[in-house]
Amino acid sequence: MQFTLFIISISILIGFLLLPLAKRLGAPLLLVLLGLGMLLGEEGIGQIPFDNFHLAYDIGSVALAIILFAGGLETDRNVFKKAGSASISLATLGVLVTAFVVGITAHFLIGLSLLMAFLFGAVIASTDAAATFMMLQKSGLSLNERVKQTLLLESGLNDPAAIFLTIVLTSLIGGHSQLDINAAIQFLILITQQFGLGLIGGYLGGYSIVFLINKIELPAGTYPAVSMAGAIAIFSGIATLGGSGFLAVYLVGIILRNKSKHPLDRIINFSEGLQWVSQILLFVMLGLLVTPSDLGRDIWQAIIIACVLIFIARPLAVFLSLVFTKFSIKEKLFLSWVGLRGAVPILLAMYPVIAPGPVSTDFFNIVFVVVTTSLILQSWTIEPLGKILGLNKSNI
Repeated sequence: MQFTLFIISISILIGFLLLPLAKRLGAPLLLVLLGLGMLLGEEGIGQIPFDNFHLAYDIGSVALAIILFAGGLETDRNVFKKAGSASISLATLGVLVTAFVVGITAHFLIGLSLLMAFLFGAVIASTDAAATFMMLQKSGLSLNERVKQTLLLESGLNDPAAIFLTIVLTSLIGGHSQLDINAAIQFLILITQQFGLGLIGGYLGGYSIVFLINKIELPAGTYPAVSMAGAIAIFSGIATLGGSGFLAVYLVGIILRNKSKHPLDRIINFSEGLQWVSQILLFVMLGLLVTPSDLGRDIWQAIIIACVLIFIARPLAVFLSLVFTKFSIKEKLFLSWVGLRGAVPILLAMYPVIAPGPVSTDFFNIVFVVVTTSLILQSWTIEPLGKILGLNKSNI
């Protein structure tokens, strides 16, 4: 127990110490921490064996819930006025278009069944909030506020969409459903359940926490802990009922940010600290879970899928989702390129592996390669692309 705790705490500490290095290199922290996890793993210098997908998914789910709650706390309602409609369109229609295009590619390239292929597309359909924020911050670009807020809000909203789409498709595959009218009806029922319970639970739970905080006098230092405990309780409770706990916990953060009468500085600072710890723990753990020698088996298929995702699926999703908006062609091109994938797709790739459905760990490995390819190819090119397109505020 003591040794395990030592390894975890040292990994988190090293993760924080790597932050300046990641910023200096212009690399996503996710990429650096995944590398740290692989170095500590069974085939790295750490020689730590770790292949427990069930435990990793459970830990990762709680970490992601904390990350989403903190993301909700940072979302002011004024952001929705500037970028709400575009972000919601990207997080719904955009996710569906991405999942469809990538799914069709996986069906013909890898030979997956249509349901399995669409599951693969759903898993990698969401963008990463942490990677997007850090890369925009590092780029030094003074972007139009509408473009910047759309990217950040989309990356927060599309996680729940991709998550419950993945859970629904995994349930269909686990039930050995075929792609027919019965599967379509079952799909609609499951997605309505996930979305409906998540929406209702997040709304009621968020206002319940706000009511408690506003009405009950507690020591000032306890409000952040009460907020976090309430958010995790709502996340786990809604998930137990069969709804999207991730959507619920994100909504709780948004409601708390915009309805609490107490100063939010302590709550936001506390949540931000836990968010960083959760991200580092999650990324290092995902790196530990990977066996580097297994990645080579399907590496070329994964790279081709990554290219389809980056050059076809994402741009198509952006242009279709924003067809009735006032974004310029240059802004749409930039939004198309800054669709960084991150921890959520890798975490979601575990779910079909541990759920009752015939998905092997190769599925996880392919998703891992797709995500790392996206990070490597896109992260270092955001700044030059923004300058080429002339998207600094002074040029708009």
